[in-house]
Amino acid sequence: MVASACGGDSDPLGASGDCGGGTDQLTVGSANFPESETVANVYAEALRANGFTIDTKLNIGSREAYVPAVRQCAIDLVPDYTGNLLQYLNKDATATAAVDVNSALITELGTELGIGKPAPAEDSDAVVVTAATAQRWNLRSIADLAAHSAEVKFAAPAEFAERPGGLPGLKKFYNLDIAPANFVPIADGGGPATVRALVEGQVTAADIFTTSPAIVANNLVVLADPLHNFAAQNVVPLFNTAKKSDKMIAVLNAVSTKLTTAELISLNTAVSGDAKTEPAAAAKAWIVAQGLDKPVA
Repeated sequence: MVASACGGDSDPLGASGDCGGGTDQLTVGSANFPESETVANVYAEALRANGFTIDTKLNIGSREAYVPAVRQCAIDLVPDYTGNLLQYLNKDATATAAVDVNSALITELGTELGIGKPAPAEDSDAVVVTAATAQRWNLRSIADLAAHSAEVKFAAPAEFAERPGGLPGLKKFYNLDIAPANFVPIADGGGPATVRALVEGQVTAADIFTTSPAIVANNLVVLADPLHNFAAQNVVPLFNTAKKSDKMIAVLNAVSTKLTTAELISLNTAVSGDAKTEPAAAAKAWIVAQGLDKPVA
């Protein structure tokens, strides 16, 4: 999810699409991780319910692959994340608050790319602690953790120690100063090894994405980031403007309105939890539950 380098715009799918086709025929793509595939299926199901003819090309790869594919109409629509998409389009972008990220993103899209309404659902980095730690130290925000800096062992990917939104940002914005000896690099992107280290007490806090099912499953606490150290990462539909229609925007915006972080966690839990539901099946069930299986008024 966090790929942000610009990369080349070579055709990643082997052949450019037809940007001149009808706006009621769309190809929906996804990145190569389960959450993206699930949200892509949500878009596909909602659009089908509104009379669109939908093909899917899922698990395309990283942003370096699927953004050029959208530009060339090899796919027409893909879920993305506002902050990382902005960084991909402009590596020097500094906006972090949601309103600033969204405004900057509109400027950077150019004429070929467009977005719908960003969803409330946000899959962003977060400082996460156990409920016991939150209760013991009365923690609500990252700022509350700063007074305990000397006691905090922090787990995150190795690059978190150097990147602006990692340890340097936590120190700059919140005075949370993690000594090098107390930084524990774990290379699973906030996954099972990181969660296990946190739950078992090997570390005090960890960088875990906000839509991880492990947060609810382990009663973990996400500390608030009121100063926006971490860039907003709201789920947003990215599309080729040649395929834009008022009807498509209405459907995508209806989906975005319903797609909260809690709902996205629920979808991720269905797909990646014990049930191991296929993303397409999880998406279809969610669409029905949200009343989006009927035409949008």
